[in-house]
Amino acid sequence: MAAEGTGPTPGEYIRHHLVHLSNKKQESIVDFSVINIDSVVVNVLLGALICFVLWLAARKAHAGVPGRFQAAVEILVEMVENQAKAVIHNATSRKLVAPLALTVFLWIFMMNFMDLLPVDLLPQIWHKAGPAMGFKDYLRVVPSADLSTTLGLSTSVLLMCLFYNIKIKGLGGWAHELVSAPFGTSKNPVWAVLLGVVNFLMQMIEFIAKTVSHGMRLFGNMFAGELVFMLIALLGGYAAMSLSGGLFFVGHLVAGTVWAIFHILVITLQAFIFMMLTTVYLAMAHESH
Repeated sequence: MAAEGTGPTPGEYIRHHLVHLSNKKQESIVDFSVINIDSVVVNVLLGALICFVLWLAARKAHAGVPGRFQAAVEILVEMVENQAKAVIHNATSRKLVAPLALTVFLWIFMMNFMDLLPVDLLPQIWHKAGPAMGFKDYLRVVPSADLSTTLGLSTSVLLMCLFYNIKIKGLGGWAHELVSAPFGTSKNPVWAVLLGVVNFLMQMIEFIAKTVSHGMRLFGNMFAGELVFMLIALLGGYAAMSLSGGLFFVGHLVAGTVWAIFHILVITLQAFIFMMLTTVYLAMAHESH
């Protein structure tokens, strides 16, 4: 631990910022009884904000010359609609998938955008308010840097894929596909059973791999970005504690500015990739092997 009055060490500072405000201490790597309250609250607030903005755009939309706000929303809607048309050829499905993809893109973008806030801004506010209200002195404000959030999103996409597999192919048709693809089947009963087992296992592996990689990709990129911002914040901390810390302060400003500008591209790209993978996976659910 750090000495009295000297503040936390870099390791303690980072460990503190990586702890969630949770309902209980996590006992193992996989513990479904733990709820990260900070991620849930921030997710709900950002989701409500996105719904409000889209509702406001729809309410103010008109056929005349659009204003900047309406034009920006129309560009986003058209972009997502074109991406959905390119991979999903079922017009009925696009009525649900396109709005879903737009919501996913904006929601994840806003989750990622929380990483651009100063590292200690909201945690320091919570440091004063949280314990006073009976909560613990922990707060993480980047939901997409929480594995439970990203895997929850990718699992939702998996459930949508299962829904469309059954809807498009029928329960019997999808069940037949599970045991006949990708290696086909055989007229020989023994080989048919063996191939059916292998095909089914391959299909399960594919579903699990897509879901895990879908969530882990977003989590890994945002978690790494969050760590970089913490390290940059430590430069500012060293500058504040040292009379000769001018170079640290300059490094803090330069590194923070450069990484923030670059991170704008990262958060947008990650939201776009997650949206595109969502539409691609849903499109694959419409196709037969």
